[in-house]
Amino acid sequence: MRKIGLILILASIALSSCSGLRIDPPSNLNNACSIKKERKSWYRSMVRAERRWGVPVPVMMATIYQESKFTGTAKTPYEWKLKIIPMGRRSSAYGFAQALDGTWDWYRQETGNRFSRRSSFSDAVDFMGWYMDKSYKRNGISKSDAYNQYLAYHEGHTGFKRGTYRKKEWLMRVARAVQKKAVSYSSQLARCT
Repeated sequence: MRKIGLILILASIALSSCSGLRIDPPSNLNNACSIKKERKSWYRSMVRAERRWGVPVPVMMATIYQESKFTGTAKTPYEWKLKIIPMGRRSSAYGFAQALDGTWDWYRQETGNRFSRRSSFSDAVDFMGWYMDKSYKRNGISKSDAYNQYLAYHEGHTGFKRGTYRKKEWLMRVARAVQKKAVSYSSQLARCT
């Protein structure tokens, strides 16, 4: 009996170490070729998501860069009262794609990907492709338009349609940075060997 217990403990340790929860981000986040070379499986996942949903790899890469800096366990910061009392996190956003609990549940239900995890890069980019495909269908946003896709990603489909981002100059600045990053990643990927 002790042997079986020990084997189960060792197996769970081995599985948890392979789960991808503690993988460091790529070393050079500003170079798409470096990311592609360092994380071949991540790049293959993005290509798969592009084929499935039609969202270009550079748009997904730029959005992931902005949302989590390619960190699978990224969470929103804590809110503080009087700068000393933690009041909880700003939102339930988590993982590479910074997907909210409710939106992630919607994705899992609609795609049948019940066991997906926000800390899995493959699942996160599939989610992102799915969400941006929805933005195209609901709001007519081109899948290669990183600026407006990011605004819809941040504000939600209804918020984007209402134009809530127009009152947030900081958010439009961030969306312009995402667009610029997508253009940069695209030109880099065109020259990768």
